[in-house]
Amino acid sequence: MNRLIVVAGLTGVLGYTSPALADDLAAAKQKAEQVCAACHGPEGNKPVTPDTPKLAGQHDDYLEHALAEYQSGTRQNALMNGLAKPLSKQEIKELAQYFSQRAGLETRY
Repeated sequence: MNRLIVVAGLTGVLGYTSPALADDLAAAKQKAEQVCAACHGPEGNKPVTPDTPKLAGQHDDYLEHALAEYQSGTRQNALMNGLAKPLSKQEIKELAQYFSQRAGLETRY
């Protein structure tokens, strides 16, 4: 059991991704470039307006939650509600993971 935990921890630290995960992230990258980049910029780090948030570097669970709220209508934005509506839960998860792994969000103290 302890070996499994250590191996799982090392794979996360070393950045290992399984082939299936790599395929999922490639699909998410394609969707991000075709749809999301129009407002959020390439890789989600250069929004076109000051009111558009940076997605790059955000926590994946935050992005998943936000997209799910846009999809359900709990969070209101005319453009985002329409874009999130057709996404599957898996697509939301993949997009959130893709953007969370992009560089761009800076913490300032």
